Amino acid sequence: MNTTKTTHNRRSFLKTSLLSGGGMMLSVSWLSSLKAADKQQALNLPEQSVMLNGYIQITADNVIKLLCPNPEFGQNVMTSLPMIVAEELDVDWKNVVVEMGPHDNTKLGPQFTGGSNSIRMYWKPLREAGAAARHLLRQAAAQTWNVPVEEVTTKAGVLHHASGKSANYGEMAGKAASLEVPKDLKLKAPKDFTIVRKSKKNVEGQKIITGKPLFGLDYRVDGMLIAMIQHPPAFGMKLKSFDASQTLKMPGIQDVFSLKLYEDGFEQGGFDTRTFNDLLVVVGKTTWEVMNARKKLVAQWEPIGDTRDTMSGRGGKREVVVPGGLESTSTQLEKMQEQAQKPAQQLRKDGDPETAFQNAAQVIERTYNAPFLAHNCMEPMNFFAHVTADKAILAGPLQAPGWIEPTLSKILNLPADKIEIQMTRMGGGFGRRAYGHYLTEAALISKKAKAPVKLIYTREDDMTYGIYRPMYTATYRAALDANKNLIAFHVKGGGIPEHAIHANRFPAGAVENYLAEGWQIPSNITIGAFRAPRSNFNAAAEQSFLDEVAEAMGKDPIAFRLELLKRAKENPVGKNNEYDPDRYAGVLTLVRDKSGWNKPGNEKYNRGVAAYFCHNSYAAHVVDIVTRDGQPYVERVFSAMDCGIVINPDAATNMVQGAVVDGIGNAFYGALTHKNGAAEQSNFHNYRLIRHNEAPKSIDVYFVENDLDPTGLGEPPFPPVFGAVANALYKNKGKRFYNQPFQNEMEKRM
Repeated sequence: MNTTKTTHNRRSFLKTSLLSGGGMMLSVSWLSSLKAADKQQALNLPEQSVMLNGYIQITADNVIKLLCPNPEFGQNVMTSLPMIVAEELDVDWKNVVVEMGPHDNTKLGPQFTGGSNSIRMYWKPLREAGAAARHLLRQAAAQTWNVPVEEVTTKAGVLHHASGKSANYGEMAGKAASLEVPKDLKLKAPKDFTIVRKSKKNVEGQKIITGKPLFGLDYRVDGMLIAMIQHPPAFGMKLKSFDASQTLKMPGIQDVFSLKLYEDGFEQGGFDTRTFNDLLVVVGKTTWEVMNARKKLVAQWEPIGDTRDTMSGRGGKREVVVPGGLESTSTQLEKMQEQAQKPAQQLRKDGDPETAFQNAAQVIERTYNAPFLAHNCMEPMNFFAHVTADKAILAGPLQAPGWIEPTLSKILNLPADKIEIQMTRMGGGFGRRAYGHYLTEAALISKKAKAPVKLIYTREDDMTYGIYRPMYTATYRAALDANKNLIAFHVKGGGIPEHAIHANRFPAGAVENYLAEGWQIPSNITIGAFRAPRSNFNAAAEQSFLDEVAEAMGKDPIAFRLELLKRAKENPVGKNNEYDPDRYAGVLTLVRDKSGWNKPGNEKYNRGVAAYFCHNSYAAHVVDIVTRDGQPYVERVFSAMDCGIVINPDAATNMVQGAVVDGIGNAFYGALTHKNGAAEQSNFHNYRLIRHNEAPKSIDVYFVENDLDPTGLGEPPFPPVFGAVANALYKNKGKRFYNQPFQNEMEKRM
């Protein structure tokens, strides 16, 4: 058993015994420095209004309720986070009730779901919450039975003493609520876990399969109106004028108006964005009526020209110039090719790479390209808002409620405590819902309409509105000496409007002479986080190139990577290497062994491998491609992960499998292009997604077993899929493909 100094004193473990019939509520507050008045208010709030980051509620009749603090968009944190609490509380999982917590920026912090941080961020606080509650219950039993607390044990929600006395938690909850939280908490050793590391079914599974209202699109209140926005037909344009006379004649239409998302000079926060600042809004009674009426709008648009935005957060306050103009993919590619030939920003340099390349017996150089990608969440953007003069109530799917609340407060001129954000389950996120502009739009529309309103994007709105994965390119070079030894490595990457280079990741630290450079071209096409930002391209290009280098050296691709990792461990080059060579090698070794790499019996498969580190975790895949009807298909995949302790194995496996399918689909088919500022793809008829018959028949997932604290899992399995697919496709087609999506390049070259 491990002992930890709790970071939460009695005041930060906010407790209340106001539950009917007696009971206990124990919660962890992120911000223990609340003013006394705020703490008292928290204690006196009714049960359904206590909004804290993770709490345990035990009623007198032994109902144990655990609150999930983080928004849920399919990664199953609503099950996994409460499991952490339940483990240290020592309860029977069958007796646990789980609910999604509401947002409370004051007591909870941002409740951000993103960056593969949910489990990693909450691992210690939720363990402490469970351990503290268990101690208080034991202490209450000890006082009641007049025995030393050390003699009171627990099992599955029941307190025991050697004398034969026992009580369930509910019987002691009322008394426990009045006791002091200990300074030292004893946490379980991993070997003693009975809930963590055991698979548990999704707590919302039944609601999902029976169609219960869980998502933002399900949310409704009496008198609610529907709103839709007509945005400009192209990036780089704004509204000049409009005629809504015919629209207003359509059935069910209440109003048509224009407004600005941000006024001039507005200082944007870390996750604020304004793809289109002028909103042309149609408000009506039903979705169908608003969709049809919007088609009757007559609008004139004009060029915006260069604009200046003031940004704060995520890098400090700065001014950003957004260029005007109507951009096209063909022109963007030409600009990227030109920029790639110019000097770039040096990101890292070890040794003397210039001299090493000059003296090399062989230089391998390859360039890789990838397009904009749309997130395409199953549930398009939507949000409910009811804004009045003195308060605002909002509800919908959002990854970062804490980041958007300050923006709402400024725009609506309301204090934060008058803004209530209710979080619904999200029908996909992947970074897209970290940007809350659609919530702000809904709030402004409700305020203007003086009514409760749900803003809904159609699929076409969603796909053409921006917040894409950027366009990327990268040129890799490797220098070999006369004995085929790798003596220098150089990567120079760029993109619109950012590059993807992570300069301190593998193979940095494993090559004596190393150079990483980056450049970028500004754009008015808005981009944002896309599952494993930057890594999803960096891994694709890097892992493809490493296979080419291994082939030129006459080495097995896995053996070559392991040699480099051995060098990085035993004699590392440079400083600030982000990765752990042992853990990196661990997933490669595991996937090699589990896939039977190079063993007889796999000859019918064209095999590709890739491995990558990001978001504090390690992933490796072996992809097996076969030919069916003349086309390459991924038949099976072997995946190895090192993410520390796995909370819920079934859920973790599902997450890796989802990342694999997502990666295969994007590698083969994903692409969004523009012509004169307008997106050329608007729905799934011309934006290709992977189909059921194209998904692998099997995806076997394996986890490195260790007792390290959990790290990320939502994003790490995704990036190396692209490289593994590229390397297997080379074996299948006998040609290397350097431009995503691979299907488009195959059609051009084959």
